[in-house]
Amino acid sequence: LTSITSSDATGITVNTKETRKFASVAEHWWDAHSGPFAPLHSMSTVRCTFIRDAVCKHFSLESHTREPFAGLKMLDVGCGGGLLCEPLARMGSAVMGIDAVAHSIRVAQAHAQRDGVVASRLQYRATTSEQLVKEGALFDVVLSLEVMEHVNDVELFVHSLAALTRPGGMVVLSTLNRTMKSYFNAILAAERVLRWVPEGTHDWSKFITPEEMATLTNKAGLEMRQLTGMVYNPLLPRAWYLDDQDVGLNYIACATKPQDLATFD
Repeated sequence: LTSITSSDATGITVNTKETRKFASVAEHWWDAHSGPFAPLHSMSTVRCTFIRDAVCKHFSLESHTREPFAGLKMLDVGCGGGLLCEPLARMGSAVMGIDAVAHSIRVAQAHAQRDGVVASRLQYRATTSEQLVKEGALFDVVLSLEVMEHVNDVELFVHSLAALTRPGGMVVLSTLNRTMKSYFNAILAAERVLRWVPEGTHDWSKFITPEEMATLTNKAGLEMRQLTGMVYNPLLPRAWYLDDQDVGLNYIACATKPQDLATFD
C-alpha cells in the first residue's frame, strides 16, 4: 500500500462541504451494523454481483471462478474506507482506490492490512480523478458507486472517469434516482425518521435520473450497456436485490468505452 498524499486531493469536482462531512465520520467506515455506512455494507453483495457479471460478460471471463478479475486493473473513485476495493481485490483484480478525504484513505489502508493477499493487490491514494487524468493513468475498469450525487460538476466528473478508462474498457456507476420514492426513502425515512445515516447526508436535488445518466455517459463518449435497479426489501433474507424494472430509488449502470476512443475532451 502506498503512502497518503493529501496535497493533490483537490479539484474542480471536489465539493469541500461534502469532503468535510465524510471526514467527520471516516472512523466508522467499517462499522457494518450501526454506523453511518451500514447501508453501504448491506448493499455490498448486490453491488458486487452486478459488477462481477457485467465485467465478466464484457471481457469474456468466467464469472464463477474464485478470482474472475485476475489480470484486470481497476480504479475505485471515491473509495471511502475501501468497502468496494477489498472485494474487488479478493476477486483477483489489481485495485487502486482514491478519495479526496485523506482520513478515509488512512482507514482503508489500515483495514486492508488485516489480509495480506488483499493488501498486496491494493493501492490507495488521497487524490482526485482529475489528477490521475493529468498523470495519464488508464484502467480496464473504472468504478464510482454512490459518489456522483456528492460532486460539484457531475458532467466533468463523468468525463474524467471516461478519460481514465482504456479503450475497450468499462465504467460502472451507481447513484440515487431523483423521484418522490427516493425523497421519501433516502431523505425522510433514512435520515430523519430511522436515523440510518446522518441528516444532511444526501441532497435530493443532486440525485440523477437514469435519463440524465444516459446523457452524461454519452457526452463522455461512453456507450451505456446496462442499467438496473437496486431494490431494498427488509422482509427478504437478502434485503437488497437487482430489478431491471424498478429504478425508482437506487440503481447501478455500466457503460463501455469504444476501442477507437483513446481520450475524450
